[in-house]
Amino acid sequence: MGDERIRAVYLIETAHPLEKAAAIMAGEQSSGTFVAVPRETPELVARFGAQVERIVELETVAAPSLPGSKPPRGQAAPVYRRAQVTLSFPPDNIGPSLPNLLTLVAGNLFELSPFSGLRLLDMELPAAFVAAQPGPQFGVAGTRRLAGVYDRPLIGTIIKPSVGLAPAETAALVKTLAEAGLDFVKDDELMANPPYAPLAARVDAVMAVVREHAQRTGKPVMVAFNITDDLESMLRHHDTVLAAGGTCIMVSLNSVGLTGLLALRKHSQLPIHGHRNGWGALSRHPLLGFSYVAWQKFWRLAGADHLHVNGLRNKFCESDASVIEAARTCLTPLASSPPVMPVFSSGQWADQAADTYAALQSVDLMHLAGGGIMAHPGGPAAGAAAMQQAWAAAVAGIPAADYARTHPELAAALEFFGRGGA
Repeated sequence: MGDERIRAVYLIETAHPLEKAAAIMAGEQSSGTFVAVPRETPELVARFGAQVERIVELETVAAPSLPGSKPPRGQAAPVYRRAQVTLSFPPDNIGPSLPNLLTLVAGNLFELSPFSGLRLLDMELPAAFVAAQPGPQFGVAGTRRLAGVYDRPLIGTIIKPSVGLAPAETAALVKTLAEAGLDFVKDDELMANPPYAPLAARVDAVMAVVREHAQRTGKPVMVAFNITDDLESMLRHHDTVLAAGGTCIMVSLNSVGLTGLLALRKHSQLPIHGHRNGWGALSRHPLLGFSYVAWQKFWRLAGADHLHVNGLRNKFCESDASVIEAARTCLTPLASSPPVMPVFSSGQWADQAADTYAALQSVDLMHLAGGGIMAHPGGPAAGAAAMQQAWAAAVAGIPAADYARTHPELAAALEFFGRGGA
């Protein structure tokens, strides 16, 4: 791995002296423990110990952000300091192992009692480590090639209702969506391989519709089938989708884990659509867990081709600034690993196109709308057209209201959804 070190940046909050707190972090994540132990020689520490490279003190607060922390003994009124801390680690501590990178930079740290807040903000990884990972197989360019969509976002939707549809009902809905002109359709994360709609039966029914539509129109609609399962089953599900002529599979990343995604990536011949459900548990508190900038690096290196980033003015708690930062980091090359496609979803309709493009300055994305397409007063075809028209206006720098004067589908979307969809 060479001498280039792994660096991790953290936001911490502690009532302890910052230098001591940072040293505790470095020891916990390398050779140290709470007391000196035999064979922990200076030479061993010099070779394998983590180093505190930088401490940038920030603000102080009167009360701890998280429960369970312990201030120094004898402090009746502790002051809680926040800081950015950069630690570095020898790559030889983990070799080229991605799961062990997660342990290295985000292991027991979150539980250490001196800290009333700790969040992983970013990582700087040696080029050799990045090169040793599989990374995305298709990414932006490969996804566009399979979907046949260039020079604009892929416009898509999610099959709703989330659960309850039989294979034939799902296929009928996909037929409607394909005829509406959508580029991309995905399973909901709650729909995988239930007894009432087994994945194999669902793939057979849906792909018959997709193949017929492609033969008739020349448009290859990309469908992301949710194959989340145990590893053996996921590989079998992948083969089912591939044999039927499918062009995408989806997994719930936090459910299958890094090892599951690595094994799937090694086997897969299809783009992997990475869903981030469960992300809020890792990120919602600003003094705990992960930033998206750090989190997405694990999944990109493990082989995801698409990553969900939420959407502007979404139904969740994430700010627009955070959503755009997430999308930008997906589109930023990671050493030798290429960009991956950010997926905007959650309460989306044509109105968000202009602001999304203005902030991101790229059309390399998926823009998924459920009700924003399906509930359009002119039907799904008009909903899809409205999304495409909104993006055409955004890229051309034309206000949506002006563009809508000659594009009735967009005009109807602005009027209907702009007053609450009722």
